[in-house]
Amino acid sequence: MSKIAPQNSTPGISVIHSQAHAGGLQQVPQLVPAGPGGGGKAVPPSKQSKKSSPMDRNSDEYRQRRERNNMAVKKSRLKSKQKAQDTLQRVNQLKEENERLEAKIKLLTKELSVLKDLFLEHAHSLADNVQPASTENTTATSDNAGQ
Repeated sequence: MSKIAPQNSTPGISVIHSQAHAGGLQQVPQLVPAGPGGGGKAVPPSKQSKKSSPMDRNSDEYRQRRERNNMAVKKSRLKSKQKAQDTLQRVNQLKEENERLEAKIKLLTKELSVLKDLFLEHAHSLADNVQPASTENTTATSDNAGQ
């Protein structure tokens, strides 16, 4: 693999490497850090040097920026606190609803058990009252009833 000259002379810019393939020589762009300290990472705006001189802490602009920032932080904290309170309230509502539903399940289960027992008791009493009759007698009486 042989290096071709960098595309740009700016530090941190990638260079192009040539890779040999069966079909011939192909140029494949690859990101390679140009300097040991750069690493190709972008510097966040807060870390970049400002073109203007650093702000004077006694200036009106600095005070205004700090005041706006403090208000924004306060607003964000209040919003977060409100969200936590809303979540806690919703959790408590769901717990209460869950308890009510579980109590209802217990009541309905007991009711089902009572009704099931009544049904089985009634079914057994009907089965006991029915007397087994021979099939010949029932067919003969049904034939006579039809004439």
